[in-house]
Amino acid sequence: MAELMGRDGTWSFDGEQVRIVPGRDRGVHRLRQDLGEISVPLTALAGIAYEPARKGGRLRLRLRDGADPLLYVTGGGLPDDANPYQVAVDPDRTGVAEYFADEVRRSLLLDQVDTGPADRYLLPGPAVPLSAAGVDGTATFDGQVVHLEWRWNTTESKKQAGTRSFALTELEAVEWRPAVGLESGYLRFRPKGHTPTLKPEYDPNAIELWGFKKESGQTALLAAAVAARLPHPSGGGRAGVGTGRGPGVGSDAAPAAAAALEKGAGGTGGGEDADVLLRRLRELGELHQSGILTAEEFAAAKAAVLKSFHGAG
Repeated sequence: MAELMGRDGTWSFDGEQVRIVPGRDRGVHRLRQDLGEISVPLTALAGIAYEPARKGGRLRLRLRDGADPLLYVTGGGLPDDANPYQVAVDPDRTGVAEYFADEVRRSLLLDQVDTGPADRYLLPGPAVPLSAAGVDGTATFDGQVVHLEWRWNTTESKKQAGTRSFALTELEAVEWRPAVGLESGYLRFRPKGHTPTLKPEYDPNAIELWGFKKESGQTALLAAAVAARLPHPSGGGRAGVGTGRGPGVGSDAAPAAAAALEKGAGGTGGGEDADVLLRRLRELGELHQSGILTAEEFAAAKAAVLKSFHGAG
């Protein structure tokens, strides 16, 4: 078990998932707090990076493209302090952050996780119901229907359109864009067969957004909650957790191969170079992926290699 505690919250990793619990201090972005605890399965990860800085640093999870509805719908538009998949590292926790990153990398390697684009959401998205306010209106979502209501300062075209309601079955997509410079952002719901032509301040299917205040993060969460319940953009289906692993098929050569790798890993002792151990891990993963090692044999050899890793440290 690896655990990192910081001012943004607590991250823990048990070999199968990264558990993220946001902090509750006033300095923690409200989007993180409203999103709440997240469990990111190993199969949703493409990598992890620790970025050292003069004072502490930052630990970042890199998720597979299309694995998380929040990252998909925001398109990289979340500022660092609002992004739940990165955490500031205090100067006295840099060693822990490096160890955490190493443990995640080893598990990705050992489990031979597919780090390419996902064909379905591997995280469920924010919980509902949700309500979010923009400059000229408010959106609510109960898990089935989206409602839009307008404020007194909205444009005449939106007032004439009146309150809007969309069932999920009526929607083709949801779009979220942050404001950039003097250009407004928006939260837009796109009905099937409809191509938006109006600017967000005039579009009756969109709420206008200015800036990215802590309160406006709710619009991103609401967009993600809707996206998670729509067909995946790849056409692969709706949200769901998969293993990301290939099937193993036993063979007569498997016990000998597993024994050889276990012997090689277990007999090196604490002085074995880490690069040699990593090569053995890759060989082990290739044997499992090709079907030479069964899942049970792979698990036994994996345990031996991990033991050798800890001995080398």
